[in-house]
Amino acid sequence: MNRRTVRNLLAVLVLITTVVATGFFLRDNPNVLDQLAATSPVIIFLLFGLYLLFMVSLWLIFASSLILSNATLPRGETMLVTAYSSIINFFGPLQSGPAFRAIYLKQRHKVSLKRYALASLVYYFFYAFFSAICLLSGLIGWWVLIASGVGIGIIFLVTKLPNKRLAKIKSLNRRGVILTAIATVLQIVILITIFYVELRSVDASVTLQQAITYTGAANFALFVSITPGAIGFRETFVLAAQQLHSVPDATIVVASLLDRAVYVMMLVFLAIGIFGSHAQKTIDQLKAK
Repeated sequence: MNRRTVRNLLAVLVLITTVVATGFFLRDNPNVLDQLAATSPVIIFLLFGLYLLFMVSLWLIFASSLILSNATLPRGETMLVTAYSSIINFFGPLQSGPAFRAIYLKQRHKVSLKRYALASLVYYFFYAFFSAICLLSGLIGWWVLIASGVGIGIIFLVTKLPNKRLAKIKSLNRRGVILTAIATVLQIVILITIFYVELRSVDASVTLQQAITYTGAANFALFVSITPGAIGFRETFVLAAQQLHSVPDATIVVASLLDRAVYVMMLVFLAIGIFGSHAQKTIDQLKAK
């Protein structure tokens, strides 16, 4: 049995376990579904709009990655690739969105896979760094600013070290690195807003600080998830960090179900726009290759 088969089986097992655990939780807490059904349409439309903004942040991150990869694509094409990769990242196996972007750039624009992989690592670094700040913000408070300064200082010093192994890092476009950092901050701010709205719609006592810590925990699921949309993994990370954010179990479950529903609705909206346009022809040509 190869590694890919094992990962697929593990993903299915995690999904089944998550569905079963959620089913038992809903059975023992029937009021959870009542809370979900009582969600105001205003909240749903607000979350839908926020997720569209989230897509804008993903587009900016992809655009900055192109700068780091020394690649140039038309704006419309970058938006199309961002939307399509987000759809297959959720519905496809093993978080396959990044792989789609890499293959697309390699086949259609001759972008080096190593170069794009390095650009992706820059993004993941900032994503992990700012997510860690969010996760620990409830504990260290104003020390977050000092931690941020230290982190940026370390980055600066590392890039100045006379080490041949750092040659690839030093060769990165500085403008691309800065834009990646800004786009990542925007992405996380939007996620904080989304989670805050979701949590507050369920429990009005949830504070912004709790939502920030909650977001930090949820974000780290990206690095270990093998299921569509990090289903099961994100909930596990959030529950594991419960001592940091103090959000009740029932609130987490309702907010998570609401989040999944709105996000899927937004992806379906994007899919209709993509497959209903001439863009489908371009995608089909890529798939054929």
